[in-house]
Amino acid sequence: MFEKDIELAKQVRLNSYSPYSNYRVGACLRCKDGSTYLGCNIENHGIQGICAERTAFAKAISEGKRDFESIAIVGAPKGKDPIEKCLPCGYCRQFISEFVDDEFKFIVENNGEIITYTINDLLPNRFGL
Repeated sequence: MFEKDIELAKQVRLNSYSPYSNYRVGACLRCKDGSTYLGCNIENHGIQGICAERTAFAKAISEGKRDFESIAIVGAPKGKDPIEKCLPCGYCRQFISEFVDDEFKFIVENNGEIITYTINDLLPNRFGL
């Protein structure tokens, strides 16, 4: 399952609108019912861009989903394949923590190896606990 989600994240990454950073990110959010929601980063001239992770969550939440299992995230500069792990920014970590339990997994790929993290790994002592 993790490999499939990584591949979906790689595919949606190609839809990224990132003319300022030229760094394309894709995310595949998996709900506990097995449904998936894809997201890519979307930048703009100001500072109001949205990360791939929050795009996927926004799509799922707007369709009534609230039970989340995992999110696969890939990122790399435009024109390059994602090789190194791409972890969510601090804003995304806090945003995601609002909607997930301690079992939620972050899935990344690093040089062909799939690595998983929990929310507590990435955001210990998070706000709201």
